[in-house]
Amino acid sequence: MKKTTVGFAMTGSFCTFDAVLAQMRELVRRDYDVIPILSYHAAQLDTRFMEAAHLHRELKSITGRDAIQTLQQAEPIGPEKMTDIYLLAPATGNTIAKLVNGIFDTPALLGAKSHLRNDRPLVVAVSTNDALSSAAQNIGRLLTWRNVYMVPYRQDHALKKPRSLVADFTLIPKTIQSALCGVQLQPIVCAPEGLR
Repeated sequence: MKKTTVGFAMTGSFCTFDAVLAQMRELVRRDYDVIPILSYHAAQLDTRFMEAAHLHRELKSITGRDAIQTLQQAEPIGPEKMTDIYLLAPATGNTIAKLVNGIFDTPALLGAKSHLRNDRPLVVAVSTNDALSSAAQNIGRLLTWRNVYMVPYRQDHALKKPRSLVADFTLIPKTIQSALCGVQLQPIVCAPEGLR
């Protein structure tokens, strides 16, 4: 029986990479076939959170594959029906803005566009300090799209960063399972940490 294939696209919310990679490992443990895809920044930038070379090694170790990191590599995702479901995790405010405005200039975004042409589910795990300010209208627009499902999210350090939202990455497997059935995992908005 064919495994369910997840296109797992990472964009530049570097502080969340460890948490996101943990969920990639969990998906592989649950017997999903995972194809890693990177935005240009995720693929190339060394940060205080992780060096790019380390990320590439981790992706290869977890999935057994090299990451898709060029537009040429991402373009066939739709035509060749390479993915059953596509995940943007983390999805930055910049990535979400480009997605809702039809700008597909990174491998992660072109892969999402290519995947959506097949009427298959796209799952978005938001992570941005501007979610409740400049990114709010784009997140709102995305919530109305057919075949788009959100990983439930919460305010991230509500007192220090009152406009920041971050997905509960531990809910990625449940969100994927629900999205494959055409159902949005609820509630979409979770209580802040410590108030649950």
